[in-house]
Amino acid sequence: MPISPSQGSTGGGTAVTITGINLASATAVHFDGKSATITGNTPTSVSVLSPAGTGAVGARVTTAGGTSGPLGFYYIQPPVVLTVSPASGAAAGGDTVTITGRNLGTATSVDFGATPVVPTVVSDTEITVATPATAAGEVSLVVHTQGGVFDDLVFTFVDPPTVTVFTPITGTTLGGTLVDITGTNLATTTDVTFGGDSATSFAALSDNRVTAVTPPHALGAVPVTVTTTGGSDSAPLTYLYVL
Repeated sequence: MPISPSQGSTGGGTAVTITGINLASATAVHFDGKSATITGNTPTSVSVLSPAGTGAVGARVTTAGGTSGPLGFYYIQPPVVLTVSPASGAAAGGDTVTITGRNLGTATSVDFGATPVVPTVVSDTEITVATPATAAGEVSLVVHTQGGVFDDLVFTFVDPPTVTVFTPITGTTLGGTLVDITGTNLATTTDVTFGGDSATSFAALSDNRVTAVTPPHALGAVPVTVTTTGGSDSAPLTYLYVL
């Protein structure tokens, strides 16, 4: 007789279906002596909720005609999530999020708020998932595995940034000029570039302000671009490198 699924949470409560013949009169199902809760019977199947347990056990069905041989069932520890990287992404979706922890090998779903997404299992300690398109804001992030659920997480969806103005508008080719940049949706800034070269350093001071130290660059006017987890935007004016 097949059993499906053949693994579930150590805390019990996994919906399990055992198929075979002569099962309509099933009176009990035991997982290594522990009673499961029968939720349905047909002549060819019996549905139960598994009891709590650990390790590999044998599930046996008892009917008026006797008791079946053991069917292999394995208890899985519940998932533990240690890191979510990045912890925010574009409201447009499509970002790859890496989730690390323990007991993730049987992950079946990652929910971003009310939207479930099927993850890619890399190993028992790592899964990846592509974010769905979601309105900007914080949502719950829930990881489902056959061993249980980890739901003590949040993920933030971010609208694209806009860069409106910066000061000063000139600096030497040696770099080292502190530039103050203002705009919107800047709090999750991951990079600031001057003509494609990353700033020597930067700091997101608020959702509307970022400061950056210019890198060395050749003479001339260059675009100033801010990249956040929500996207990228360039200022309407250029920055001028002078001697």
